[in-house]
Amino acid sequence: MSFGGVFPYLVSPIDQSGAVMEGVLTDLVDHLIGQGVHGMTPLGSTGEFAYLSQEQRRHVVGTVISANRGRVPVVAGVASTSTSDAVAQTEYMVEAGADGILAILEAYFPISDEGVEAYFTAIAKAAKGRPVVLYTNPQFQRSDLTLPVIERLSHVENIRYIKDASTNTGRLLSIIERTRGRMEVFAASAHIPACVMMIGGVGWMAGPACVVPQQSIALYETAKAGNWAKAMELQRPLWRVNELFAKYSIAACIKTALELQGFPVGAPMAPQMPLGEAARAEIGAVLRDVGAL
Repeated sequence: MSFGGVFPYLVSPIDQSGAVMEGVLTDLVDHLIGQGVHGMTPLGSTGEFAYLSQEQRRHVVGTVISANRGRVPVVAGVASTSTSDAVAQTEYMVEAGADGILAILEAYFPISDEGVEAYFTAIAKAAKGRPVVLYTNPQFQRSDLTLPVIERLSHVENIRYIKDASTNTGRLLSIIERTRGRMEVFAASAHIPACVMMIGGVGWMAGPACVVPQQSIALYETAKAGNWAKAMELQRPLWRVNELFAKYSIAACIKTALELQGFPVGAPMAPQMPLGEAARAEIGAVLRDVGAL
């Protein structure tokens, strides 16, 4: 199975009692597939994986897989501070029916390159041949994936993708050049997707695609066709959504946008705080300007 295109990082709708709101998550999955997304990713950063219990994580992924009904690939997030727990999570996600794994390293103490490499290699083995997407986000992670580690991991047969959420597009080009033919690159919200596609990327995995799926797909298809002038016409207004994503708390921003669009996904997980009225008004104005509200 090959991945490419627009993969929204889904939110995790949790009510005040801590229960996963299956209905609204199912509605969101149906909506996004109806809009034409190419896949979806529960338990990315927008999915607040760091704030969820193990049971909540499993419930979110199970709900998404059930709602999806095999229509598009589901790439489930796996994140832990320990290798053994990450392996156990991966085994569970594979058994539940995930089509791929988004592999994230949480760290309290710094981890050596050897430890980082061993962590992701163990997840890849536990994935039983399913594609693995490496996720690196230096602004949130204590231990990052260095270029030499990424290059070595690209030789692991089923580690076939990376989403690098650094703000360094030159680093993406370095990754593409070092891993050519073995690993593909997805853009993150920290990058300009049209530019990532131009240098060889295969799509966009990011929270904003939850709220601007049609616009994201139009941008992807135009870039894939190599119509770069038109792609930049589509990219310029869409970048305002990315700017909001960077300005406000990630989950709070996307959950607010979805609430404005009629999806009652609830507040961000405490101790994160809901956004105020001024932020809601700003988000609403941008969504209206790009035709998403």
